Amino acid sequence: MESAIGMLVSQFKKYAGSDGSSDTLSKDEFCRLVASELPNFVKNADDPTVTDRLMSSLDKNNDGELNFLEFWQLIGHLASNHGGFSQ
Repeated sequence: MESAIGMLVSQFKKYAGSDGSSDTLSKDEFCRLVASELPNFVKNADDPTVTDRLMSSLDKNNDGELNFLEFWQLIGHLASNHGGFSQ
């Protein structure tokens, strides 16, 4: 589990740092991350309207970016669905 957490943090920082701060994902960074890293977990991950809607649902403070805790909500949701856990 430790290596999985390390990988999630590493991937977040890799994508977040591509156009500035490694603390937040911009809309473009989020779209690239989802399309590249989660194509089998997010249906139609390469569709901009899908990723826009998804990002809006995660962006709790409505600042147009996702911090790690906001992003982590997506990971938790995807893991729950994948594991067959009820929400």
